[in-house]
Amino acid sequence: MGLPLGRAADETLLAGLTTGDPEIAVAFVRRFQRTVYGVAIAVVGDPQLAEDIAQQTFERAWRHAQMYDSRRGSVKTWLTTIAHNLAIDTVRARRSTPVAPEDLDALLDIVGTETPEQRVVAAESARRVRTALAALPREQARALAMAGIYGMTAQQVAESEHIPLGTAKTRIRAGMAKLRTALAAAEPKRAGHE
Repeated sequence: MGLPLGRAADETLLAGLTTGDPEIAVAFVRRFQRTVYGVAIAVVGDPQLAEDIAQQTFERAWRHAQMYDSRRGSVKTWLTTIAHNLAIDTVRARRSTPVAPEDLDALLDIVGTETPEQRVVAAESARRVRTALAALPREQARALAMAGIYGMTAQQVAESEHIPLGTAKTRIRAGMAKLRTALAAAEPKRAGHE
């Protein structure tokens, strides 16, 4: 490689993972282990589970290293997104019931502000989604969060919010349409594309 592994670029280490070189794998894990573990522990709150998620994150990075696209963010952003998604999936799989809808207002308030954990996890696209979601009318944001984040059906949203099914569906559809429009407007123009 020429450079000591500790000073190699993130992209170089990631590309080196596919070679099966154990020194490169160790250097890659050492560089990102605190960040990946930090994301996992922030989401799941269980040290052992966070370690398992961190291990799964590095395994996934190794298996999918060739899919990394530097135009979509840094290696760190890519890796923390993998860790965050795995942690969220783990929480969802372990949770027998979704978060209480009455707690959604507090969650939506947090979505609009940036915490240290969110800075670690937030890729540019995630930041745009949070901003667009926070800008929606509260009832649409709640309906979208219930459906999109917690996996509730429109019927479950209607029952939880004590509104007619048609109103729940309308809130979800209208919120999604506004979210798509906001995200399309915020999409950075790439050179050569219009």
